[in-house]
Amino acid sequence: MVGDGFHIELLGAQDRGAFCSGVDALDRYFRERVTQDVRRRVSNCFVLLDAENQIAGYYTFAAAGILLADLPESLAKRLPRYPSLSAGLIGRLAVERRYQRRGLGALLVVDAVARALRAEPAIYALVVDAKDDHAAAFYARLGFHRFTSQSKRLFIPIGEIAKRLSGQGE
Repeated sequence: MVGDGFHIELLGAQDRGAFCSGVDALDRYFRERVTQDVRRRVSNCFVLLDAENQIAGYYTFAAAGILLADLPESLAKRLPRYPSLSAGLIGRLAVERRYQRRGLGALLVVDAVARALRAEPAIYALVVDAKDDHAAAFYARLGFHRFTSQSKRLFIPIGEIAKRLSGQGE
């Protein structure tokens, strides 16, 4: 339960036909392809529903790996020398136009963080692939760090989030 009449749940039989975020690629994916990815277990899709159970936003969430070499040296030197680390990937995230600029995108990220914190297998970080510089700036404001080799791929260590939540990261 999220509050203010909104809640997040796994994508089900909701009508996706009218969803419009203003980003054609995200809208087309959500209307035409997301159920195939879910059925094939490529990713899960979580939807933010308003008080009338209309879709206000969505994000996809999947398992991923990140190369140790792609992390900033200051962080990588404190980690085991495994070639890659496990991660959760927010592959796509969009908010319906009429709900934009209300903090709902951040709310979807918080939900993904909560799911990553509860994950049974260990997840080192949450990763996002920003579609453009504006999206990258959004994630950076939420505390995500850029990978050294890819300016639009960002991450935040789950341990960093856990410290912030417990008040130890201040």
